[in-house]
Amino acid sequence: MEQEYIIGRNPILEILKSDRQVEKLYILEGNLKGSILKIVGIARDKNIPIQRVDKGKLDRIAQGGAHQGVAALVSPYTYYSVGDILKRAQQLGQPPFVIILDGIEDPHNLGAIIRTAECAGVHGVIIPKRRAAQVTSTVYKSSAGAVEHMMVAKVNNISNTIDLLKDKGLWVYGADAEGESYYFNMDIKGAVALVVGSEGKGISRLVKEKCDFLVKIPMFGKVSSLNASNAASILIYEVVRQSHEKKK
Repeated sequence: MEQEYIIGRNPILEILKSDRQVEKLYILEGNLKGSILKIVGIARDKNIPIQRVDKGKLDRIAQGGAHQGVAALVSPYTYYSVGDILKRAQQLGQPPFVIILDGIEDPHNLGAIIRTAECAGVHGVIIPKRRAAQVTSTVYKSSAGAVEHMMVAKVNNISNTIDLLKDKGLWVYGADAEGESYYFNMDIKGAVALVVGSEGKGISRLVKEKCDFLVKIPMFGKVSSLNASNAASILIYEVVRQSHEKKK
């Protein structure tokens, strides 16, 4: 896998705070102000080469994206295994909380889901290897750098992975418009895997059949479905709400 560029101040700050290898930093020439100064300071502490460049160079690197005066050449993202995710939960002394994405193709949606998952304390996100968005610079930007703090596992087969998680004691809840119950009427606590489907088709039939429960979000408007990242956010924070209620 080739090196890639990450753009934007927040994503690059998060990368610099992590163990990810940054090969080179490109900074817009001119007066250094605000968070750029912090980025440059961390990069110097880590002995990362810094190059001052003109706006044209950064525009070409960003390919139309908002670079905010900075870009970084980084090593490829290293994916984790499902076992790594479960081990992380065990080390934290928490029941596993996993998000499974069944064919999310829009990298902006993937990034937004990862950002919400990281904020909510999810232990890992599972994506398929084929016909789905992968972790790219767009995902980094959309997640505001949260990718660096989230375990993302890439698997060959979502259905088989669900079987594995069930064997490990997780209950699997799929988001589906035809679900048997509204999500807030379900007991979604303990070891949980939430399955969210693609933007247009939802969860595939085979994956749907593997879920223990199918839950739906009430729709009262003229638009028949939510954006995948919005639906994921609602369900993720329902799990958080119920788990905190349990602690009370």
